[in-house]
Amino acid sequence: MKHLGKISVVLVLVLLVAACADKNSPNYQYFPNMYEPVGYEAYQGVDNGLFPDGTEAMLPVEGTISRGYMPYEFENTPEGKELARLNTSPLDSLEAEENLVKGAELYAIYCAICHGPKGDGQGNLVKREKILGVPSYDDVARNITVGTTYHTIYYGLNSMGSYASQFANEKEMWQVSEYVMKLKEDLTK
Repeated sequence: MKHLGKISVVLVLVLLVAACADKNSPNYQYFPNMYEPVGYEAYQGVDNGLFPDGTEAMLPVEGTISRGYMPYEFENTPEGKELARLNTSPLDSLEAEENLVKGAELYAIYCAICHGPKGDGQGNLVKREKILGVPSYDDVARNITVGTTYHTIYYGLNSMGSYASQFANEKEMWQVSEYVMKLKEDLTK
Protein backbone atom coordinates (compact mmCIF):
# COMPACT_ATOMS: atom_id res chain seq x y z
CA MET A 1 0.00 0.00 0.00
CA LYS A 2 2.89 2.33 0.69
CA HIS A 3 4.00 2.06 -2.91
CA LEU A 4 0.52 2.77 -4.24
CA GLY A 5 0.40 5.97 -2.18
CA LYS A 6 3.80 7.11 -3.45
CA ILE A 7 2.84 6.36 -7.06
CA SER A 8 -0.44 8.24 -6.72
CA VAL A 9 1.34 11.29 -5.22
CA VAL A 10 3.85 11.33 -8.11
CA LEU A 11 1.03 10.93 -10.64
CA VAL A 12 -0.88 13.85 -9.12
CA LEU A 13 2.25 16.03 -9.23
CA VAL A 14 2.90 15.16 -12.88
CA LEU A 15 -0.69 15.96 -13.79
CA LEU A 16 -0.50 19.25 -11.88
CA VAL A 17 2.68 20.31 -13.68
CA ALA A 18 1.27 19.25 -17.06
CA ALA A 19 -1.94 21.19 -16.42
CA CYS A 20 0.00 24.36 -15.63
CA ALA A 21 2.04 24.24 -18.84
CA ASP A 22 1.22 26.95 -21.37
CA LYS A 23 1.74 25.80 -24.96
CA ASN A 24 1.79 29.40 -26.21
CA SER A 25 4.89 30.39 -24.26
CA PRO A 26 8.32 28.76 -24.31
CA ASN A 27 9.59 26.67 -21.45
CA TYR A 28 12.52 27.58 -19.28
CA GLN A 29 15.78 28.06 -21.13
CA TYR A 30 19.06 26.79 -19.76
CA PHE A 31 21.24 29.34 -21.61
CA PRO A 32 18.88 32.05 -22.84
CA ASN A 33 21.63 33.99 -24.61
CA MET A 34 22.15 31.00 -26.95
CA TYR A 35 18.47 30.91 -27.89
CA GLU A 36 17.96 34.63 -28.23
CA PRO A 37 20.95 36.06 -30.09
CA VAL A 38 21.54 39.74 -30.41
CA GLY A 39 21.15 40.44 -34.12
CA TYR A 40 23.18 43.20 -35.67
CA GLU A 41 22.51 44.55 -39.11
CA ALA A 42 25.81 44.79 -40.94
CA TYR A 43 25.51 48.29 -42.35
CA GLN A 44 23.03 49.81 -39.89
CA GLY A 45 23.85 52.25 -37.17
CA VAL A 46 24.70 50.41 -33.95
CA ASP A 47 27.03 52.30 -31.68
CA ASN A 48 29.71 49.76 -30.85
CA GLY A 49 32.74 52.02 -31.16
CA LEU A 50 34.54 49.83 -33.71
CA PHE A 51 33.75 51.39 -37.06
CA PRO A 52 32.78 54.90 -38.12
CA ASP A 53 29.11 55.85 -38.22
CA GLY A 54 28.29 53.00 -35.83
CA THR A 55 28.27 50.29 -38.52
CA GLU A 56 29.08 46.63 -37.85
CA ALA A 57 31.03 46.17 -41.07
CA MET A 58 32.67 48.35 -43.66
CA LEU A 59 32.08 48.28 -47.39
CA PRO A 60 35.04 47.07 -49.46
CA VAL A 61 37.20 49.69 -51.09
CA GLU A 62 35.88 50.61 -54.52
CA GLY A 63 37.63 48.79 -57.36
CA THR A 64 38.75 45.82 -55.26
CA ILE A 65 37.96 42.21 -56.08
CA SER A 66 37.80 39.13 -53.89
CA ARG A 67 40.96 37.12 -53.40
CA GLY A 68 41.28 34.34 -55.98
CA TYR A 69 38.65 35.88 -58.28
CA MET A 70 39.28 37.55 -61.61
CA PRO A 71 36.35 39.31 -63.26
CA TYR A 72 35.41 38.26 -66.78
CA GLU A 73 36.59 40.84 -69.25
CA PHE A 74 33.61 40.71 -71.63
CA GLU A 75 30.17 42.17 -70.96
CA ASN A 76 26.87 40.33 -71.22
CA THR A 77 25.93 41.94 -74.54
CA PRO A 78 25.93 40.75 -78.15
CA GLU A 79 29.03 42.87 -78.70
CA GLY A 80 30.71 41.24 -75.72
CA LYS A 81 29.91 37.81 -77.12
CA GLU A 82 31.42 38.76 -80.46
CA LEU A 83 34.56 39.96 -78.69
CA ALA A 84 34.63 36.68 -76.75
CA ARG A 85 34.55 34.79 -80.07
CA LEU A 86 38.23 35.67 -80.56
CA ASN A 87 39.13 34.58 -77.02
CA THR A 88 41.20 31.40 -76.79
CA SER A 89 41.40 28.92 -73.96
CA PRO A 90 44.04 29.74 -71.33
CA LEU A 91 44.44 26.06 -70.41
CA ASP A 92 47.78 24.35 -70.96
CA SER A 93 47.81 22.52 -74.30
CA LEU A 94 50.17 19.89 -72.88
CA GLU A 95 47.38 18.81 -70.52
CA ALA A 96 44.74 18.67 -73.26
CA GLU A 97 43.78 15.04 -72.62
CA GLU A 98 43.33 15.57 -68.87
CA ASN A 99 41.30 18.72 -69.53
CA LEU A 100 39.03 16.88 -71.98
CA VAL A 101 38.49 14.03 -69.51
CA LYS A 102 37.56 16.47 -66.75
CA GLY A 103 35.46 18.49 -69.18
CA ALA A 104 33.58 15.32 -70.19
CA GLU A 105 32.82 14.55 -66.54
CA LEU A 106 31.51 18.06 -65.90
CA TYR A 107 29.59 18.11 -69.18
CA ALA A 108 27.85 14.87 -68.19
CA ILE A 109 26.80 16.43 -64.88
CA TYR A 110 25.68 19.90 -65.97
CA CYS A 111 25.09 19.93 -69.73
CA ALA A 112 24.12 16.51 -71.06
CA ILE A 113 20.67 16.60 -69.46
CA CYS A 114 19.65 19.20 -72.07
CA HIS A 115 22.30 19.15 -74.81
CA GLY A 116 22.66 15.36 -74.92
CA PRO A 117 25.76 13.25 -74.31
CA LYS A 118 26.88 13.74 -77.93
CA GLY A 119 25.98 17.43 -78.14
CA ASP A 120 23.19 16.73 -80.62
CA GLY A 121 20.54 18.58 -78.60
CA GLN A 122 18.79 15.35 -77.61
CA GLY A 123 19.22 15.31 -73.86
CA ASN A 124 16.90 13.55 -71.47
CA LEU A 125 14.79 16.66 -70.84
CA VAL A 126 14.43 17.30 -74.56
CA LYS A 127 13.37 13.71 -75.23
CA ARG A 128 10.73 13.98 -72.51
CA GLU A 129 9.62 17.32 -74.03
CA LYS A 130 10.25 19.21 -70.79
CA ILE A 131 12.23 21.85 -72.69
CA LEU A 132 12.29 22.60 -76.39
CA GLY A 133 14.64 24.29 -78.81
CA VAL A 134 18.03 22.96 -77.72
CA PRO A 135 20.10 23.06 -80.91
CA SER A 136 22.81 20.66 -81.94
CA TYR A 137 26.42 21.79 -81.86
CA ASP A 138 26.86 20.86 -85.53
CA ASP A 139 24.13 23.28 -86.64
CA VAL A 140 25.57 25.46 -89.40
CA ALA A 141 23.94 28.57 -87.94
CA ARG A 142 25.73 27.95 -84.61
CA ASN A 143 29.14 29.38 -85.30
CA ILE A 144 30.47 28.63 -81.83
CA THR A 145 34.04 28.89 -80.64
CA VAL A 146 35.65 28.04 -77.34
CA GLY A 147 35.35 31.73 -76.37
CA THR A 148 31.63 31.99 -77.13
CA THR A 149 31.01 28.71 -75.33
CA TYR A 150 32.73 30.07 -72.22
CA HIS A 151 30.75 33.31 -72.57
CA THR A 152 27.49 31.33 -72.75
CA ILE A 153 28.39 29.25 -69.70
CA TYR A 154 29.36 32.41 -67.82
CA TYR A 155 26.30 34.55 -68.67
CA GLY A 156 23.78 32.14 -70.17
CA LEU A 157 21.94 32.55 -73.47
CA ASN A 158 18.23 32.73 -74.27
CA SER A 159 16.41 30.28 -71.98
CA MET A 160 19.66 28.80 -70.65
CA GLY A 161 20.70 30.59 -67.50
CA SER A 162 24.22 31.18 -66.26
CA TYR A 163 26.09 28.11 -65.04
CA ALA A 164 29.06 30.03 -63.62
CA SER A 165 27.94 29.39 -60.05
CA GLN A 166 27.79 25.63 -60.66
CA PHE A 167 31.50 25.30 -61.39
CA ALA A 168 34.24 25.56 -58.77
CA ASN A 169 36.45 27.86 -60.81
CA GLU A 170 37.14 29.27 -64.27
CA LYS A 171 39.34 26.32 -65.17
CA GLU A 172 36.36 23.96 -65.02
CA MET A 173 34.34 26.25 -67.29
CA TRP A 174 37.20 26.30 -69.80
CA GLN A 175 37.47 22.50 -69.62
CA VAL A 176 33.78 22.15 -70.46
CA SER A 177 34.16 24.72 -73.26
CA GLU A 178 37.00 22.72 -74.78
CA TYR A 179 34.97 19.52 -74.49
CA VAL A 180 32.03 21.19 -76.26
CA MET A 181 34.37 22.07 -79.11
CA LYS A 182 35.47 18.43 -79.28
CA LEU A 183 31.82 17.35 -79.45
CA LYS A 184 31.23 19.86 -82.24
CA GLU A 185 34.23 18.48 -84.10
CA ASP A 186 32.97 14.89 -83.65
CA LEU A 187 29.49 15.82 -84.93
CA THR A 188 30.77 17.58 -88.04
CA LYS A 189 32.93 14.67 -89.20
